[in-house]
Amino acid sequence: MDSESATSSPHPSAKRASVVRRAVHGIAVLLIAYLVVAYLIVPFAWTRYAKRHPTFDDNPRVTETSDRHPGDPLNVALIGTEAEVKEIMAAANWYAANPLGLRSDVKIAADTVLKRSYDEAPVSSLFLFGRKEDLAFERPVGSDPSKRNHVRFWQTPKPNQDGRPVWIGSASYDERVGLSHTTGQITHHIAADLDVERDKLLADLQQTSKLAETYDVPGFQQVLQGRNGGGDPWHTDGTLRVGVIATK
Repeated sequence: MDSESATSSPHPSAKRASVVRRAVHGIAVLLIAYLVVAYLIVPFAWTRYAKRHPTFDDNPRVTETSDRHPGDPLNVALIGTEAEVKEIMAAANWYAANPLGLRSDVKIAADTVLKRSYDEAPVSSLFLFGRKEDLAFERPVGSDPSKRNHVRFWQTPKPNQDGRPVWIGSASYDERVGLSHTTGQITHHIAADLDVERDKLLADLQQTSKLAETYDVPGFQQVLQGRNGGGDPWHTDGTLRVGVIATK
């Protein structure tokens, strides 16, 4: 019995060879898995992500006033056609702002004094890419036109990789009408916390069920506080929030 057991037991060198083979096999499997993930899966996933998620690295961070003073910081973006942007904003109960002009200026002045709502009140022009905003929307707060949520959008020079237009914007809350701290002109003064207005806009858009997805670009703003062209202080956490409008 003892001699048979000794004869049938694997030799120590054979055991070591078996262990080495298993180790080599395991390392080979791990190496192949690494190569597949690192060189096939991750690049493919990143390419698909980048198609829908532009980085905005080459975009300006702050708008300008007509006299080239810093305006309001950029904090939101939408991906979709102009028609899709207008449709989702209307569905979220945000109104397209009327153009500036004597008639609209007189109306907003009168409505402010009389506390009458003005759903399509104009917004002052800010500039990006050498032009004033392409689209502007607002959502009145109560019946006082001096208080409102509003956002300006500019179409960026580059579409995303699917060819869909990319719109970058500045959302802020007008809390009162007064004199500009820098020019003395009559203007709306914005609330300092820009993130509240940014998040409200995205929340309103999500309620429409017309957004395919949202994502954040952390650290978009490197300067987290400052003053706009009217002298109003502002602050932000620096994140750009992006909404991708669903295609039909």
